Amino acid sequence: MKALLKGQALLLLAVNGLFVMAGALSGTFLNVYLWKSRQDFVMIGWFTLAQQLAMGLSFWIAGKWVKEHNKMNALRLGIAVSGLFYMLVLWLGGNAVYYIWPLGCMLGIATGLFWLAFNIVYFEITEAGNRDLFNGWIGLLGSLTGIVGPWLSGLLISYMHGERGYRVVFILSLCIYASAVVLSFFLKKRKSEGVYRWLEPWKQLQSAQSHWRPAAASLVFQGLREGVFSFLIGLLVYIAAKDESKLGQYMLITSAVSLFSYWAAGRWFKPNQRSVGMLIGSVMIVAVISPLLWKVSYGTLLIMGIGTSLFIPLYMLPMVSTSFDLMGETKESVDKRVELVVLRELSLMTGRVAGTFIFIAVLSVSGSPRTITLLLLALGVAPVGSWLFMRRILPRGRDGSSA
Repeated sequence: MKALLKGQALLLLAVNGLFVMAGALSGTFLNVYLWKSRQDFVMIGWFTLAQQLAMGLSFWIAGKWVKEHNKMNALRLGIAVSGLFYMLVLWLGGNAVYYIWPLGCMLGIATGLFWLAFNIVYFEITEAGNRDLFNGWIGLLGSLTGIVGPWLSGLLISYMHGERGYRVVFILSLCIYASAVVLSFFLKKRKSEGVYRWLEPWKQLQSAQSHWRPAAASLVFQGLREGVFSFLIGLLVYIAAKDESKLGQYMLITSAVSLFSYWAAGRWFKPNQRSVGMLIGSVMIVAVISPLLWKVSYGTLLIMGIGTSLFIPLYMLPMVSTSFDLMGETKESVDKRVELVVLRELSLMTGRVAGTFIFIAVLSVSGSPRTITLLLLALGVAPVGSWLFMRRILPRGRDGSSA
């Protein structure tokens, strides 16, 4: 554990923490900001879809830059463009709803560049035996920023009565993004190796022997849920509470629970427990949606949020660790780690886009609370599908040396 928190690993965690904190401050309320200008679920869906498509494509296209040139510059550019995005939102104000597609694409490109570079560096400084532990620390960091960021933003926006509060929060995020860029220059330049294979993701899926076939299918199911839940839950909490401070409070409580659950998972969850743990986690994050069948309120959403935060590490740690373990299976797969990170993201993007398209199609017909609840329940079952595919390769991790 101490080895993970020294040198480059510590710096990488710090850069990640700043990036996530800036996103937690402003990103939590971004959809609420748009919603207050135009109360339209479908509009929010299109904004999310633009992000998802741009992020997936930026992974694929920027893969050549990251593999053959300087991955650290890709990471820095991702942070910088994230800051520019919020500058643009500040400038547009309420008119931002008229530029949903370009804004969504800009945020997606920024996110894609950062996470592509981050995932490659993350892979290079970890191995199968310590990946769950490192992921546990990432989860802890995400939970801490999730506690502080939205709570602080909610208080500021409520205290400053709307527009002024949003401007202060967006400016705070800009400052944090700038700090992350500065800190990233202390990360060592990583060696670039080999030639980027544009079609490698498709070749992996065509091979009947490739373990990436079930892994990719599992990631598609993860994205199916993630694509909608990532933006809809926060929006529903705001609509139910009608107060940004209540959304901040919701995020504080659920992130505090997540802080504990990721700490526990990072400490005690072992590679040989991934299959059983993932099944339990998958079933439980479906079960906690059931209170919404009675009523969609702040209270029932909070029950769902707490339950999800408690059990999601059991689902997410095997998903993340196993896919990265596959990249280290052989020397050949290590050499193709950039392409395999791209394959992972394209699989997630496919699921996210499919889920968001379903959301847009259903809400275009009916936007009733009952329809939204049933849609959440239908998409919420997707993690069980992830386990059904991932379990084919999870037993191989019993010795902790591979997926």
